[in-house]
Amino acid sequence: MDNRLILSHRAVLEAQKAEAREEIFAKIQPGDVLDGKVARLTNFGAFVDLGGVDGLVHVSQISFDHVDKPSDVLKVGQDVKVKVLNLDPERNRISLSIKDTLPEPWDGIEDKAPVDAVLTGTVRRLTNFGAFVEVLPGVEGLVHISQISHEHIGTPADVLKEGQEVQVKVLSVDPSAHRLGLSIKALTEAPEGAAEEDNSNNSRPRRSNNNGGNNRGRRNGGNGGRTSIPAEYQQDDSGFSLGDILGDALKDAGQDDK
Repeated sequence: MDNRLILSHRAVLEAQKAEAREEIFAKIQPGDVLDGKVARLTNFGAFVDLGGVDGLVHVSQISFDHVDKPSDVLKVGQDVKVKVLNLDPERNRISLSIKDTLPEPWDGIEDKAPVDAVLTGTVRRLTNFGAFVEVLPGVEGLVHISQISHEHIGTPADVLKEGQEVQVKVLSVDPSAHRLGLSIKALTEAPEGAAEEDNSNNSRPRRSNNNGGNNRGRRNGGNGGRTSIPAEYQQDDSGFSLGDILGDALKDAGQDDK
């Protein structure tokens, strides 16, 4: 008799949960911002109770800042605001975001990271043409390889490593394109003779974009190119020209033409 009572109680609870799920799925839509409570934390995200149904906030959707573990920034029972990203009623899944309810990190960037400002940041990514440094949560800028050191370096990895803390000077700000041009070497004293060498290089006339230039561009493009450049840094109004980003690749191509 007792067992039958227990089973009946469980059936009632399951029916109540199913009814709550149907109600929630019927009234919410992607884009809605809801109040919830952190129910469970895992290594890959946080489950948030929306009032009878849990939705998942993936670790990448918790903050604009890098989060190693959800438990570093959230705790069970914490009240949070979440945005609905996706609904899957058939599998009872709701994808949520806390990050999308927070202020956009690039808003007011000209005030937070003005030209000539000196900021402390963290190297997040290294490429063959430079280093991407996070100077504010969710805001990365490019330190072109030519702006890392007064001395010639082969690759940014020769002198920098991911996770390293560095000081940078802001060279250019483009809020609409979400681009920052940064420099490390601008904060260090140039060794004797380096300034003269820089001035000599700057005085050299740039080649016009003629047919020879198009041929050089083809050699550096496609799968066989020496450098892959993110789309946001391919325009010439970021503080660096396309030639600056390609760096030595264009110089090598020029030698081939001689």
